[in-house]
Amino acid sequence: QAQLVASGGGSVQAGGSLRLSCSASVDTYNHHCMAWFRQAPGKEREGVAMLHSAGSTKYADSVKGRFTISKDSAKNTLYLQMNSLKPEDTAMYYCAASTGDVCASSTRWRVAGAFPYWGQGTQVTVSS
Repeated sequence: QAQLVASGGGSVQAGGSLRLSCSASVDTYNHHCMAWFRQAPGKEREGVAMLHSAGSTKYADSVKGRFTISKDSAKNTLYLQMNSLKPEDTAMYYCAASTGDVCASSTRWRVAGAFPYWGQGTQVTVSS
């Protein structure tokens, strides 16, 4: 079983920054693939960044160059540093965990159904 607790959301103006945190209590096998998803009202949940335990990362095109995913293994914490925020980044953000094969795929990591473990979500609101 895994427990994920996300935090760090808030309201910022466009161009601002936020750092999301996800405290993870997971068994090793099920957290080789960690990711951040977001869901805006009326839209599907989409993967924005993933981190494989071996160190590889992938990003959605919409956030490349602005968001950075990282982890502190000693603290079992996943982060998402979000810079140059835009109003279209406004959404509920979730952290998720899955097995390593999900992150190895160029497409599966962006699919919410591939992740069995989820945090509760933290709201990010960016005003123009």
